[in-house]
This record gives sequence, C-alpha cells and structure tokens, in this order.
Amino acid sequence: MGNGDARVRGLAARAGGWSARHRWAAVGIWVLFVVLATVLGSAAGRVDVEDSEQLKGETSTAAGIIEEAGIEEPASETVLVQAKDDGLTSTDADFRSAVSAVMTAVERTGEVTDVTSPYDSGTVSEDGRSALVQFDVRGDPRTAGERIEPVLEAVADVQKEHDSLRIEEIGGASMMKTFDDAFGDDFKKAEYSAVPVALGILLIAFGALVAALLPVALAITAIVATMGLMGLVSHLQPMSDTANSVMLLVGLAVGVDYCLFYLRREREERAAGRDARTALRIAAATSGRAIVVSGVTVCVAMAGMLFTGIAEFEAMGLASLMVVAVAMVGSVTVLPALLSLLGERVEKGRVPFLRRRTGGRNDSRFWSAVLKRVLARPVLSVVVATGALLAVAAPALGMKTENLTLDQEFGDSLPIVQTYNRVNAAFPGGSEPAEVVVKADDINAPEVKAALADFREQAVGSGASRGPVEIKLHDQQNLAFVYVPLVGGSDQDAAGASLEKLRDEVRPTTLGKVDGVEAPITGQVAGNKDFNDQLVGSVVPVFAFVVVFAFLLMLLSFRSLTIAVTSIVLNLLSVGAAYGILVAVFQHGWGASLVGAEGVGAIITWLPLFLFVILFGLSMDYHVFVVSRIREARTRGLGTRDAIRHGVVTTAGVVTSAAVIMVAVFAIFGTLSMQSMKQMGVGLAAAVLIDATVIRGVLLPAVMALLGERNWYFPKWLHRLPDLTHDEAPAAATPRTRDDEPEKVPV
Repeated sequence: MGNGDARVRGLAARAGGWSARHRWAAVGIWVLFVVLATVLGSAAGRVDVEDSEQLKGETSTAAGIIEEAGIEEPASETVLVQAKDDGLTSTDADFRSAVSAVMTAVERTGEVTDVTSPYDSGTVSEDGRSALVQFDVRGDPRTAGERIEPVLEAVADVQKEHDSLRIEEIGGASMMKTFDDAFGDDFKKAEYSAVPVALGILLIAFGALVAALLPVALAITAIVATMGLMGLVSHLQPMSDTANSVMLLVGLAVGVDYCLFYLRREREERAAGRDARTALRIAAATSGRAIVVSGVTVCVAMAGMLFTGIAEFEAMGLASLMVVAVAMVGSVTVLPALLSLLGERVEKGRVPFLRRRTGGRNDSRFWSAVLKRVLARPVLSVVVATGALLAVAAPALGMKTENLTLDQEFGDSLPIVQTYNRVNAAFPGGSEPAEVVVKADDINAPEVKAALADFREQAVGSGASRGPVEIKLHDQQNLAFVYVPLVGGSDQDAAGASLEKLRDEVRPTTLGKVDGVEAPITGQVAGNKDFNDQLVGSVVPVFAFVVVFAFLLMLLSFRSLTIAVTSIVLNLLSVGAAYGILVAVFQHGWGASLVGAEGVGAIITWLPLFLFVILFGLSMDYHVFVVSRIREARTRGLGTRDAIRHGVVTTAGVVTSAAVIMVAVFAIFGTLSMQSMKQMGVGLAAAVLIDATVIRGVLLPAVMALLGERNWYFPKWLHRLPDLTHDEAPAAATPRTRDDEPEKVPV
C-alpha cells in the first residue's frame, strides 16, 4: 500500500480528510458559523440569572415575592460616625453637629432618599461612641455604584471638618464602586493578558509565529462563537458574568490544547518523512480522535454542574460545555483545512535563537531519563509517587468551606474593609442584617401588625439580635420588610446560629401563627446558608455523574476495563492533591506568602465542587492523549513496556507545552487581590502541574508497567458494548522507511 493510500476510519479521521480535501469550504463554513453565532447572539441579547432563580429555599422564595410585587429594593448606604477616643459620645454637641452635617451633605447631592437620623432609628451603639446615618440611593440599584461618587465626596468633606470623629461610608453602592475601581480593571487585565502569555509560550514551543498563532486563533474564534451562542441559549438557561469568565478560561485552555495536540502530531509525521497528505491523515486519525474523546469527556464533566440546581453553576457548566464542544469541532474540521492550506508555510516567522521544534525526538530527553528510572523500578515509583500525592492531599481531610466575609476576601487592602470591621464591631450584624419578607392578604390587618411587633420583640429577646429591628411597610403590595441585625456579625458560625433562632424559634411563634402570612428570611447570611445546604446536597450526584460517565467513556474509547479504572483513580488522586494544596495554603496559611495570599481559615464554598468538575475534565486532555499514543504503539505491535516508553516520551513535549500554558493562564488569576480568585487560580494551576508531571510522567507509566498485558483486559461479556476506538489502519501508522528496514521508535 502506498504512502498516500492508507485507510483510516472514525469520525475525526473522516472530518479531517474532508476538510483537507475541501479546504476553502471548511474555512468558509467555520467563519460563517462564528459570524452567525456572534450576530444572532448579539441580536437576541443575553438574559442574566435573576435573584429568584439563583437558589431554592427561602432565599429564592423571598426574591420571588419581591419580583412578583414589582418592588426593586434600592441600594442602601450607611455613614458611620464614630468617636476616635472615649471622651466623645453621641449626646455631645460636636457629635450631633457631625450627624446633622452628614445628613445635610448627602441630601444636597440629590442622589439619595429616605435619609434617617440615628437618633430617630435608634442606630446608636451601646457605648454611645458610634452612630449610623442611613439612606437609600435613587435609581436602579444595579447601577448605583456609578452614581455614588458625589455622595462619597460629600461625606469626605464632612470628615475634613471633624478631626475628633471618624466619618466613613459603606453600603451596596459604595462597595460596588470600590470593587470596580480596585479590581474590575485588574480582573480584565488578567483575562486579556492570558492570550499574550499563551502566545509567548507557544512561540517558544514551536519556534515559529504562524504555528504559534494557529492555536490562539482557534481558541479565540471558539470563544467568540460561544459568546454568541450564550446569548441565544440564555433565553432557555440564563447566563451570568461569572459564567462568561469561566467560559473564557476553559475555552482558552482547551482551544489551545486541542490545536497544539493536532499540530504537533502533523509536524512530527512530516519530520518522520511523511508527505503532507499522509501526515494530516495520521494526525486526524490519532490526535483528532484523542481530541474527540477528550472533548466529549470534558463536556460530560462540565455537564455535572447542571445537577447542582444552582443557577450560577448551571450557567457556568453550560457555558463551559459549549465552548469545549465548539473548540473540539473546530480542531477536527477547520484546523486540518488550515494546515492543508498553509503547508510548509506553517513554519513562517521563525523566531531567532529558537531551534526548530517538531515534537518527538527533540523534546523527549528529560522525560526519557525520568522514564528510564521509572520503568526500571515501577514498584518504587508507584509507592513514592502515590505516597507523595496522598501526603499532599492529607490536609484536605480537614477542609472547612464557607462564604468569605469582606475582610477575609480582601484583607486590609481597602479602606472600606476597615469601615466594615468597625461597623460590625459597634453594631454586630448591622452591615449584613437578615431580611424577613412578610407577605399578607392585608399587611395592615391588626393580627399582622401584632405579629410583626411580636417578631421584633422576640428577635431581640431570644438573643438572635441586639437590634434595632427596622420594619418597612409597602401598603400597596401588602408587603413588609423586616431588617434584623444578627448577633455574630461577620462571624459566619455565630451569625448562622442567630439566623436559625429566627427561622426555627422566633418566626413560628409570631408570624407563623397568622393564617395566610408568608415570611421567608433572606439576606447575606441566609443566602450563604441556603447556598451551602443546596451545594452540599448536590455533591454526591455531581461526583457520581462525572465519575460514572467518564468511566464509561474511557471504557468504550479504549476497550479496556483496566484503563478505565486507572483513569478514574489517577484523576481522583490529582484532584485530591489540589484540594490538599488549597487547604494548606489558604486555610492554614502554610506558604501563603509565596503566592501573595494569606491564610483565611476556610476555602470559599463553591470552589471544591467547581474545581472537581473543571479538573476532572481538563486532566482528561493529557490522559487521553498519552494513553491514546500508548495504545497506538501497542496496536502497531510494540510490547507494553516499549509502547509505554514510546507513548510517554513522544507526547512529553506537547503535554509539557500545554501544561505550561494552562498553569500560566490559571496562575494569572492567582495574582488577583480577591482571595476567592487566588484560591481558584492556585488550585487550578497546582492541579494541572501535578497532573502533567507526577501523574502522567511517573505514576501512569509505572502503574501500566506493573500491570503489563493486564492493561488491555476487556472481559468477554463487555464485547457487546459499542466500539469507539476507531484506530487508524496499521499502514497509516507505519513510517515510510527504506526497503524493509524496521521502524525505529524515537525515544
């Protein structure tokens, strides 16, 4: 059979072959798809998740009542007036003068309404040294941060006139503005810098500008198309800014990886003497197939988020799933067409001082040395690598998760954090009160008013609050909002205990006794509790879904029970090690300063489940790619050990390049000021690094070497399962040699 006549089969191979033969059609269809998705998505607009859709439970019920009534709660602001020493109290003339000046100054801006004196609302601390001036910001609360600047300036001017007092503003609008100013640009810069970082690493990996640009171009077009699709899909499943950011991260990671796998294999086959057509065919049948298997596995992992029942997670899961699917399709369709069009021009734009990299032989020296020792002592390698990973994972057994408070999230890096701490110290729970949304047939009925009064009294009497408890009536909608500062303040555990008293003890004996009255309790603390409860309840189904379906995909794709089991075990070890690093660094503070972080005593609630899904999916990239190459070598007739050596060494360069890109991109998010972003970035970067080195370079080959021929064990009773292997024909996988010279495996 001639060099150009090798037969290949399988979806990826057929797609690559068609694209190579119809180059301009494939490129045109891809461009048309990206443009149409973008235009249609922009025209449809994006529907974002509403508060009532975020969670189930009381938080969702309360949000639904408020939305149904058409009430849009304004952004509330508070000005703390506090004596700097013990000599001044709220009854002194200077203190009263400052309070009056604050009220006058904020009213003059024309941006606020319902300015309330602390002497009328009772918001004076027990020691008399602190008082709160409260007011609401006019207009849409979602854009209040854009209009709060004049109010902040007015308060700052009053502060200049009263040296003996501390006069500081805090609230939803001021925090929104502060965060946008301090971290909005920072976060965007991190997202924008990811592309140049990836491009720089690819330039080093390939040594040519055109070859480096291809993966980045594919990733960017996949992301652009997915952004358009998100607009269309959002009318069925609402999206969010968080989902958009996660989609960008995942899209860049897998888009670059898939293109890198494909391009490296095509260049390697050319370097081995293939003609252009055969090199593309082999790349399509091998790397293309690995991309499809990996992409489907990642999509399944991302789909696990849909089982949480939390709208934010569902949005992230669906957005990530879509970008992976788009990148996968692009990799096996438009990429072969572009490679066919470019031919040798893919080497254009040589970078000075960088040697030409073609994969295989030139990139395997380090891993050849490592693998020689691993295969020589596989038992020792397994024991040492597994022991090290288990030791790293050990701290995860003591993981504590909670929603980070403002001071945990930002430390003392912002003045508003200090204000937050002062308000909570003087008025425990005042900055994050529980909110009871009371709905009745007639909110002014005597029995309802009596129940509201009893609730206010018992909320303080039970010890859940120290007051003052504020009630706002909305007569037209027959609603009342009751604001209850919780004892415990920023202490999540203590505030949670106070919330339980309100829900389980105070409410049933007051508002709960009135027929027809609904009184769900919401607020920051309540939202955190409802979120945690729902997230904990979804852990088992999400984990089970991801693990079971990943196992089945590995089983069908490699026709080996052993490979499927080891894939799951190795991935779980990788995720466990990432958890251990997170706990050690961010919960206990071990080595936190090395990554510019600090121990905050907990891991943010959403991160463990998020990391599991993302990491389980992304780690399959490397695993599928390496094991596919090992299986390919064994199918050609190599023994298991030789196949392991060939598969690991020849994929070492591309896996290393892909891992470096992922680690670099994720590490960028570890440089942000928010602790939650640091935790996400460090967790992802550490897991990918461990996965690409210890797991794929040491543990995987050592385990496979120990198992030997048992790696390919596939019970007869499973033979009826679909065969998704789609191996290329042997002739397509055999390098062109002179006469009958046997193939030399590059190691």
